[in-house]
Amino acid sequence: MQLKPFLLDIWLDSYEHNIEFNLAASTGPCWTLNEILNLAGEEERQRFLNQNLVYGRVAGAEGLRAAIAEMQGVEVGAVQVVNGASEALLVLMWLAAEPGANVILPQPGFATFSALPESLGLETRFYKVRRENQFRIDIEEIRKLADGNTKLILVNSPHHPTGATMSDEELDILHEFTSRRGIQLVIDEVYHPIFHPMYQGSATKSAARLAHATVIQDFSKAFALPGIRTGWIVEHDAKRRERYWNARAYFSVSNNPAAEMLAEIAMRHRDSVLGRTQETASKNLRLLDSFMAAHRETLGWIPPRGGMTAFPWLVSGENSRAFCQAAAEQGILLVPGDCFEGDPAHFRLGFAAVTEKFPEALERLGRVVKSWSATKMAKV
Repeated sequence: MQLKPFLLDIWLDSYEHNIEFNLAASTGPCWTLNEILNLAGEEERQRFLNQNLVYGRVAGAEGLRAAIAEMQGVEVGAVQVVNGASEALLVLMWLAAEPGANVILPQPGFATFSALPESLGLETRFYKVRRENQFRIDIEEIRKLADGNTKLILVNSPHHPTGATMSDEELDILHEFTSRRGIQLVIDEVYHPIFHPMYQGSATKSAARLAHATVIQDFSKAFALPGIRTGWIVEHDAKRRERYWNARAYFSVSNNPAAEMLAEIAMRHRDSVLGRTQETASKNLRLLDSFMAAHRETLGWIPPRGGMTAFPWLVSGENSRAFCQAAAEQGILLVPGDCFEGDPAHFRLGFAAVTEKFPEALERLGRVVKSWSATKMAKV
């Protein structure tokens, strides 16, 4: 088994320790431990402070599972807690790895989507999230990729890094197709429910409503709590749940009980937690829209309909790595598009992690863009 280099983390590790404005971040505004505990009542705070640091349950803490089930509108038994969406992906790909099997994935996409199945010997097939199609996910393209050996189809909505979304109707159509063909449909919803109506990003229901869909979520993105390393799978199929439980018993066994308690507090106060992400993302996205309009001769973009990342590109079509390096030298972190197996002219720009200094970050980035453009013009 061989895992390919994780280009995203290699890039971030090379630069983020000396950066003033992290526009590479894919999360929302940061929370402190004290801020989360202040959302709780005194009884909850004392329960957290006096928590025994022992093994948790493989399925997850009952209180956390109940809180997740309430949000997702499912039975508690349908919820499997995991160590972030990353462990969910590991479990799902591991169980899909049969001789001759294939999986269908988005491109561009999070590197783990493809790296895990490739390392496990699965054939990976990709449907393209294309700039020419306004980053819309093409269901017909997905259908054409599927055959009798397709074990799993993964869709990510809101999509990372483009911010594309699928409508309820589109998910219903894909769900009907996969159910009829006996293919597992996995919906990655880590950016749900952050949507941007100003760009036709109408809020959609969670795919947890679909009887034969598998939904993965976590507290890292929309909840902006990556440090608690907690996520979940919603699975209506009891036999699949047994397999997840068994696999997790071999992988991580359980989550940190203190982290699960923090996750439960955040979930029970989700209106405040998610509201903070939505407010920051919406405010900053309006500023980013104006910024992109001002620099349209150098940068192209399609406004994201959901999530907290955009995927702009250099109009010149050249690889964005040199541009991202130039930005890093000026204290601004971006991520080159090749870290997502996408068009290298693109780059990821996160717009919800930086809060009150976001206007200053864009002003600095504007100077980088102007300098870059002037340098290119001088060479013509």
